[in-house]
Amino acid sequence: MPKKKYEVLLTPEDEAVLKSITHAGNKYSAREILHAQVLIHSNDSKPESKKNNRELAEWLDISPTTVNQIRRTYSENGLQAALHRKTRITPSVASKITGDFEAKVIATALGPPPDGYSRWTLRLLAEHCMEKQYIVSVSYVTIGELLNTNELRPHLSKYWCIPKQNDASFVAGMEDVLGIYQRPYCSGVPVICMDEKPVQLLGEIRERISAKPVHIDPDTQIRKAGYCEKIDSEYVRCGTASIFMFTEPLGGWRHAYALEHRTKGDYANMMLKIADEFYPSCERIIIVSDNLNTHDKASFYEAFSPQTAYRLSQKFEMHYTPKHGSWLNIAETELSALTMQCLGNRRIRSLEKLNGTISDWEKDRNKKQVGVKWHFTTEDARIKLKRLYPKPLFDK
Repeated sequence: MPKKKYEVLLTPEDEAVLKSITHAGNKYSAREILHAQVLIHSNDSKPESKKNNRELAEWLDISPTTVNQIRRTYSENGLQAALHRKTRITPSVASKITGDFEAKVIATALGPPPDGYSRWTLRLLAEHCMEKQYIVSVSYVTIGELLNTNELRPHLSKYWCIPKQNDASFVAGMEDVLGIYQRPYCSGVPVICMDEKPVQLLGEIRERISAKPVHIDPDTQIRKAGYCEKIDSEYVRCGTASIFMFTEPLGGWRHAYALEHRTKGDYANMMLKIADEFYPSCERIIIVSDNLNTHDKASFYEAFSPQTAYRLSQKFEMHYTPKHGSWLNIAETELSALTMQCLGNRRIRSLEKLNGTISDWEKDRNKKQVGVKWHFTTEDARIKLKRLYPKPLFDK
């Protein structure tokens, strides 16, 4: 029961307003009707019809505290306040997070960290704000919520290939590749993207402990959780390899194969395999790759006879992604899928086992015909990457 009781002395005018509310049906909200009932039956001017707080609470199915709060609001602020304000009366508390403090936190988080630290952390930001007397006390959780509201992640770094502004060579290479991707599908002239990925061959020192399945006891029906696969942190190095990835985005086809090196001879051999084993009937094949020094037709002449080298150089039409433009090569997307779906955290000791694993993944992915739909066009580039385009010398 509340300690203090508040007097409700209704004037005739107030009583008439309250009765009109209780008899008006759906014209008023349920809250207004409830508060009107409380005030009418709490009228100290008519003690014969008045109910105490507990009687009103049981009759209206509310708490005695709520009844007393409505009475208090009427006695302190009048009829309209008692009818319309929420029944829960809580004192307003000024927020410690002001606009000025928020601006200082954001400016600090976007600036360089203190000496001896590589980046800002939430705890470091909270300590810095209190040291600089931006605020008396603040939790790192509050700092995190503030930054999250403003979509700031000072602890994250985005790595991206950033080309120079007004770079004509980058723009020329980019538009050349984008033009290739905009061509319609033609089985006679396939578009193939190629890239390479170095990998390290690792062997286990100790055998892994296999994951244990979940077991449900048939008597007690208690779910007994198993444990995940356990891997020893110690391993042995078994050399390195390089994975060559070839993919035809519109055809939903890819071929990956690992070699010990990625020399000009290795590149030329893989290109010969693509030409003679996978696309023997095609007179021309369009190749999109990065501009590595091995990725040119000169590698054919170093590896093969002039006749074979000339045949390959005439069959392949080379197009290169510009420097800092590796994101234009769809083969990178396939290599990323290979890394996540196939290699994962596996430790593969030998080149033979690596190629066997890659072959299984390749067959399944080709069977599902997973292709790539490239949406970024030359028109998009001229708008979104306008800063990369140099100012033309002639307006034509």
